[in-house]
Amino acid sequence: MTKIVVADDDRMFRKAAETTLRRQGYEVVTASDGEEALQLIRSERPDIIVLDLIMPKLQGFDVLQVLKQDSVTAAIPVIVLSSLTQEQDKQEALDLGASAYFNKATFSLGELVKQVENTLTKGQASCQS
Repeated sequence: MTKIVVADDDRMFRKAAETTLRRQGYEVVTASDGEEALQLIRSERPDIIVLDLIMPKLQGFDVLQVLKQDSVTAAIPVIVLSSLTQEQDKQEALDLGASAYFNKATFSLGELVKQVENTLTKGQASCQS
């Protein structure tokens, strides 16, 4: 079963994303801050990560940077969902290795499912070639 880590300090969003993704057949593990996210990602080895940028203890930018510098976690795709709307924030996340960046305010859970599926499909395609 495909495993997803959802890291977001917003409890309501975490629960909604977890419920939506579980209904699609994914195994979902959640984290409420950046440090917890890193620990979970290292122990659970998810297939994909949904990451907020503004979190307590360790910002999402820092989590992303640590993940992409670690050979064990560098290849795990990361979808960033953030309330940060500045182009420079989006560009920084993409430069750090995010697979995709979306504004939380204009993004639906249905779109999250589609993006997870698209990202996983791309990953599988590149693994097979």
